Amino acid sequence: MNAPGQGTPFAALRGQLQQAATEFADGPDALEGILLGIVDDVDRAVREPLEIFPVCHHSPASAVAMARRLREKQPKVVYLELCEDMAPLLSELRNCRLPVAVQAFASEVKGFPAEWAPLSVIAPITEASAEYQAIAYALGTPGVELVLVDRSSDHVFQWQAGTPQGAGPADPDAPPADGEAALHGDAVGVEIGDLRPRFAELEEHLLRHGKVRHWSEWWHQYVELPLGDSDHDTYRQVMLLIGSLFRRLAPGDQDRVRVDEDRERHMWTRMRAHLAATGTDPEDCLYVCGAFHASSRVAEFGVHGSDTFEITPPSGSTWQHGLIPSSHAAIEAQFGLAAGSVSIAATQWSKNLRRTRVRPFRLTDRPGSKKAAKPGKAALPPVPVVPDALSDKLSGFLRKPPVLDRLDEAELLGWSVEIVRSARRNNYLASTADAIAVFETSILLAGMRDRAKPTPYDFQDAAVTCIEKETVPGRRDVRRLVEILMGGDRVGQVGYDALPPLARDVHDRLAPLNLALQQRGVRRALLDMASRPELEQVSDVLWMLRRLMPDGAARPIMGERGLGTRSIQESWDLALGTHQRALIELGYEGVSIEQVLEQRLRRTAYAPDATAATVLEAVEDAVLHLRGDRLADELGTRALEVLSTERSVDGAPEVLRRVRRLLAYYRISRPALPAWIESFAKTGYAHYCTLLPKAFTDEDATVRQVAAMLGFLFSMENLALSLGCDRTQLELAFAQSHPREPSKTALLWAAQVQLGQLSRAGLRERCDALLDNPLVLPAYPRYLSGFLHALEPVPQLAGFVVEAVSNAFARLPDPVLLPWLPSLITTLRNDGADLAPLLIREAGRVFPGRLAALDSWVPPWREAPQPPAAGAPTALPGPGAGGRALLLAAHPATCDSVAELLGCEGTWEETVPAASPGGAALVARHPETAEALEALLAGV
Repeated sequence: MNAPGQGTPFAALRGQLQQAATEFADGPDALEGILLGIVDDVDRAVREPLEIFPVCHHSPASAVAMARRLREKQPKVVYLELCEDMAPLLSELRNCRLPVAVQAFASEVKGFPAEWAPLSVIAPITEASAEYQAIAYALGTPGVELVLVDRSSDHVFQWQAGTPQGAGPADPDAPPADGEAALHGDAVGVEIGDLRPRFAELEEHLLRHGKVRHWSEWWHQYVELPLGDSDHDTYRQVMLLIGSLFRRLAPGDQDRVRVDEDRERHMWTRMRAHLAATGTDPEDCLYVCGAFHASSRVAEFGVHGSDTFEITPPSGSTWQHGLIPSSHAAIEAQFGLAAGSVSIAATQWSKNLRRTRVRPFRLTDRPGSKKAAKPGKAALPPVPVVPDALSDKLSGFLRKPPVLDRLDEAELLGWSVEIVRSARRNNYLASTADAIAVFETSILLAGMRDRAKPTPYDFQDAAVTCIEKETVPGRRDVRRLVEILMGGDRVGQVGYDALPPLARDVHDRLAPLNLALQQRGVRRALLDMASRPELEQVSDVLWMLRRLMPDGAARPIMGERGLGTRSIQESWDLALGTHQRALIELGYEGVSIEQVLEQRLRRTAYAPDATAATVLEAVEDAVLHLRGDRLADELGTRALEVLSTERSVDGAPEVLRRVRRLLAYYRISRPALPAWIESFAKTGYAHYCTLLPKAFTDEDATVRQVAAMLGFLFSMENLALSLGCDRTQLELAFAQSHPREPSKTALLWAAQVQLGQLSRAGLRERCDALLDNPLVLPAYPRYLSGFLHALEPVPQLAGFVVEAVSNAFARLPDPVLLPWLPSLITTLRNDGADLAPLLIREAGRVFPGRLAALDSWVPPWREAPQPPAAGAPTALPGPGAGGRALLLAAHPATCDSVAELLGCEGTWEETVPAASPGGAALVARHPETAEALEALLAGV
């Protein structure tokens, strides 16, 4: 390349800048390196044989200049700054409605930290962008090759210095990432033409002297409008100048500089390799890149640059590619643009096309187009192109005074009328006077900012000032209404043919609903499986989508699905079009929703932090949504493995709830229990027996968790004993349990009642002793809390709990009772949602049903025992062998039936009235059964 000197086209500009540097900076050395270096960068890029076309992302001026240059030059090869692995997806843009984003997605990562997963890279594309014009030209013109030369999606993260973060809003006026602004999620954004000052002081200086609020407004006023109808050479040199200026004034962030230069080395290396492989003349090529990268100073720059850059191999991560819907708000949120700037750019694009009469390139066979593009239709007639003579257009552009556009009163008046009409529809008290005020204020603000014509940003400020005033009566403020007026937040759509196989399969399986599910918005679906049995398969799909997709995508209104239950009628609110991105990303994980659900359940069950409760939840989901027992049995075995390794009782309540539900389901739907649940009951019984003594004394274990452990032991006891467990394990566990906390002590007493180690009369005596002891009264509510939680393992104590609570209300002093009431309510609401109905039902049975009967009502636990009738046996027998003998004598038929069932033979002793054969031997051999019957009848 020729060295810059006096013979170059920019010699005059160099002399002027050198003179300015000498005059304003006390010598030529202070600014010479920057100002003359900028001219050198422009000169170098302009002289490059392979034409460099600098652009700014989503710039209407860049798009118009690109369309004009493509029709003039008609290049045979277009090199585009975009991730090289995204090339196969670009042909699917013809099936989409812009804006959309090309996405690379990796759910399982190799070679990167695990906390980075999932990895996602997106490149949004709008119609008012130079890259879309280049893509549409290349795909619609026969014989033209489109080559993507930027780093791959894998290298985006290979070159990342720290944890990957998306390009979050850098502008204070950027919209929050919610609603349509969240369409891109937390993906890392890749854009062509990241043209914004990285030197904060420079941006602040430009905004202050330009009398604008944010960078988007400055760019619109001082770059977009002047370059909207400029010639090619002027546009290219001005963009190169801006890119070089921002690059030379960027702070010395070494990591970011390294990444920028590596990208430039990568792109030029790929272009030279393609030229060498195809033999294409560089004069027939066009290199489209951001203006920031066009002014590069790396050694690999140009077709004659060095080939010293080595591209590292990709990692082992598996990347999936697809198109996702995008929106103006999502682009603004991700790349730090002001709210409404992309919509204003779209409006400016339409104005530029009308003013310059440039024909844009479009992929016309997309949803909503009137007719599809015919083969060869986009081919252009040959246009003679005269080689550009290198000339200095910068000097004239920089000396040219700003063009004062005359005021378009008709356009401004139309804006003023429409914003008032829109404000009135949104409950603002706006009138014709407000329209006049907006009109005049817009002109006033433009004059204060040295503008002859109000910009959309001036009009927005005027509308907020004149209409919004103090309050926002509706859902939208005036600033948002202006954005809608200027074009609104356009949301793209990916067409059916461009969807991944999973998404197409979902739409095909939901076709019997006859709903436009690809459109945005909520659709109501009514399913009557009784009259249309084929809708059962549709219901299966909807329940899986509810499990896999975000809230709101598939929401059931009527109907439920549980273990062993299916609805015959269902009603759904479906918004698959609104959540199209989530559905597309499901397609990156598999080819069917059943496969994705199975993978996710396995991932959950085999995660390093998986607990027995989470694995049981996965088992339940497998039973609910996937037919067959293969996966459920596999996950159940995994739950057994996880349970045996747990050393805490944190998940005991959830384990109890889920295993009870699964056990009940298998008992009514299977002829025999699965082997894994039998092993789970046996292992869980021994496991919780081992942990029980420690849990009673451990301060970190809550009373609710201990109650859940006891609930598991008591509810699984029969099954565990039938599988070979020894009840001695439980008895030893209770013998070793010595709680010190009152609530756990009460819980232990309740469990001893269940085991027969303590009678209800003995439990009542202990509670009375607590109430009689003044030193224990402050702690009595904590004992009651333990009794409340005891209803989980021992629901038969509901009557006693009602009695204990009633005695507390009757006998506790107010200083103790009143502070306890809030904790009682909190306990019942948080931990006793299933226990409250049991207490209420028992209280309804015990207490009188009418208020008048309350005065004469005597609690049943205070009633005196009735004497036995003449000739009848003594009242319910008490403890001891004599009481058991009287009990058996009173019910000989029952005793004889049990004796016959057990195969016992014998005769009644003469001292027992109504003797029957076998009773005495039965009592002698099985005293526990008699004691259990005695305790049961004593509580009646």
